Amino acid sequence: MSRLRISEIFYSLQGESSTIGKPTLFVRLTGCPLRCSWCDTEYAFSGGEYWELDELVKKIEGYQPQHICITGGEPLAQKKACEALMKTLCDKNYAVSLETSGSIDVSQVDKRVVKVMDLKAPDSGEMSRNRYENIQYLNETDEVKFVIKSRKDYDWAKMQIQHYQLATITNVIFSPCFGDIDERQLAEWIITDNLPVRFQIQLHKVLWNDAAGH
Repeated sequence: MSRLRISEIFYSLQGESSTIGKPTLFVRLTGCPLRCSWCDTEYAFSGGEYWELDELVKKIEGYQPQHICITGGEPLAQKKACEALMKTLCDKNYAVSLETSGSIDVSQVDKRVVKVMDLKAPDSGEMSRNRYENIQYLNETDEVKFVIKSRKDYDWAKMQIQHYQLATITNVIFSPCFGDIDERQLAEWIITDNLPVRFQIQLHKVLWNDAAGH
């Protein structure tokens, strides 16, 4: 039976992605192989509690969630167990999304799951970990997110959109790195270049000044 190491489970408003503002149950898995410079969930790198899959699903069902977000850390660091959890939840007709760094193969993720995949820009410090072959497994309901910390990050992200024709494949989100870049400046760059992206400020940080996404 699958066991998952869980950092926390909580119900809140989705702070980002296409379901921003929607009541969402967050299931945060422990562990991540990356150490991005702007990470706001370092507490999820270790610790947590082990749950059997059926026990965790019962816990999730108790919330009667409108939407479920599987996040981390990097949830696919627990690859087989995480994939089993998502398939089980989809089989129960829940709307499920996966927040992933894009550094781990997503080819076996259930097609009913909405994948929200980061591409790590230069100032993340983890650009070398990008697994670009994952792009072929994205579709029009999925999302690619770029966390923008600097003009260098912005120019790099713009090149990736052009090189991989991302806007023709999936939804593209630019998110300013909280506290490191002027949000209005990023918005003006996007407008000037007429980029086919969605600009998005993290809602939870506006509402609750909450770096961890509660």
